[in-house]
Amino acid sequence: MSLSLHCQGIKVAGVIEVVEARGKIQEAFGKPVGGPPLLAARQGSIARMSEAAGQKRIRPSGGYRGLRSFQAATVIYDATVAFCDRFVDKRSRLVDQMVQAARSGRQNIAEGSRASATSSQTELRLVNVARASLDELLLDYEDFLRQHGKRRWGKDEPEARGVRAVGATLVNRADRPDLGDASDTAAYAAWLDHPDPAVVANAVICLVHQANYLLDQQIAGLERAFISEGGYSESLAAARLQARGRPAPPGPGNQAGEVFPPCPQCGGPMVLRTARQGKNAGSQFLGCSAYPSCRGTTNL
Repeated sequence: MSLSLHCQGIKVAGVIEVVEARGKIQEAFGKPVGGPPLLAARQGSIARMSEAAGQKRIRPSGGYRGLRSFQAATVIYDATVAFCDRFVDKRSRLVDQMVQAARSGRQNIAEGSRASATSSQTELRLVNVARASLDELLLDYEDFLRQHGKRRWGKDEPEARGVRAVGATLVNRADRPDLGDASDTAAYAAWLDHPDPAVVANAVICLVHQANYLLDQQIAGLERAFISEGGYSESLAAARLQARGRPAPPGPGNQAGEVFPPCPQCGGPMVLRTARQGKNAGSQFLGCSAYPSCRGTTNL
């Protein structure tokens, strides 16, 4: 009995300490504490301190809702869910495969855009995954037409040109909404709501080709940006050198004429290296370009 009372006393004391701590934090942030509210308060405080200090993220991220590729992939996802619900046997594995491929095409564009803040390579990989997922979906629609003896539209036929024309008007529209549930599906209702599954499948095929073209352009742009500006690691290393009063290293994203400090041992040129093992694996440092004959290093 005494042990039970003792444990209960400890529990009550612990609760009192938590309540008191929450009260102090609430006074500091001016809003209720606990779970998401506390996290929001902390994030808001950090954001305000960053703004006050004039700090900005090294590389921007997000903005995927404004990408035409994401908007097209959203229509494809919505249209595929509706197509499977109307024309594919609910017991078929094809339903899940088509819906997941369409979803992957959309979600990976968004995830890649968010990942761009810290990894150009991750962004490129995810956008390529989106492209591959839409290719898989394209084959499913082509298989549906072939297996059901339906005609596939040629790219220069009036129906295909009509679908492409709608896409062109959406690209040039200036009043695009920036809402989480926004979709251009209604603009394609003449084809996507058609009772003939062949019309719907052909329309989605046209949309997938449009989305793939946009993703190809997006991937090429990301590759050019990586070559000319470097990735997150290069940008971070340059920022760290500048913050420590050293000139930034030459290379992608840096101005011509900027150089590394000389090797502390032989005075030769230094290069940016990444530790591959040990407790500092993954971190970057400056190493002598004459390695292994010279093992001079400098921490960033």
